[in-house]
Amino acid sequence: MQASLTTAPLPGTYWQWRGQAIYYVRAGERHPQRPPMLLIHGFGASTDHWRKNIAELQEDFEVWAIDILGFGRSAKPAWEYSGDLWRDQLHDFITEVIGQPAVLVGNSLGGYSALCVAAQRPSSAAGLVLLNCAGPFTDTDTHPQPVNPFKKIVGEVAKSTFTQSWASFLLFQYVRRRSVIRSVLQKVYVDQTAVTEQLIEEIYRPSCDPGAPAVFASVFKTPQGEKLDVLLEQLTCPLLMLWGALDPWMNAKTRAPKFRQHYPQLTEHYLEAGHCPHDEVPEQVNTLIRSWLLS
Repeated sequence: MQASLTTAPLPGTYWQWRGQAIYYVRAGERHPQRPPMLLIHGFGASTDHWRKNIAELQEDFEVWAIDILGFGRSAKPAWEYSGDLWRDQLHDFITEVIGQPAVLVGNSLGGYSALCVAAQRPSSAAGLVLLNCAGPFTDTDTHPQPVNPFKKIVGEVAKSTFTQSWASFLLFQYVRRRSVIRSVLQKVYVDQTAVTEQLIEEIYRPSCDPGAPAVFASVFKTPQGEKLDVLLEQLTCPLLMLWGALDPWMNAKTRAPKFRQHYPQLTEHYLEAGHCPHDEVPEQVNTLIRSWLLS
């Protein structure tokens, strides 16, 4: 089983969107009774990150995976990147290329973008699967902790510094090093054997593309998108939440109850994995997605 889930990524093709080349992969056959599935990667990742999922899920579903603008093999123009931009890209892709509503499956930033589509472009979403979804909730803390003024100043200086193109470029040159990519992955994966040279290379390679530093820099300048609670209140399609419960970035213990509070009809499962459960425990994730969709 494991051998079939570590295959090389499938060859893909390109779609033109707003004058930019967008890379995507398609596998499996269309089923009259089952909606197609669209897989959306997280920050710094690409369609390659779903290879273990596509290998299995294509047996039962028509599976699509896309590189959102600015990442993977897609174009990296010097635009302002935001959830709204990726929402519109994904909605147009579903409308123009897939041709019918899809189940959106998103990890981290891809989860946030998928939620934006499902909430704000509901005609594109047959269902939604979120794996360690990124994004902010509205801060409703009535007893805020006292702010350390020194930390606040340092934070503001860091943020204003990294909006300078020279500083974000230097930071980008540091974080794109293979040794740093490996170190970051080892912090957010529980199973260290899943942090392979292939995975590191798949994240490193797109960082060499012209335009990659500008995409990275735009993250520090982009205004925050719509809050998760607002999006969840707008949501009407079925929602499956899969949590890598040991993710140091997205604390499932504190975040999961907020998702339940704003969308109580969701289905959820907790897995012994970190930030990318689809890559770390693919068989479990594939089984849960398959059984949820077929039910």
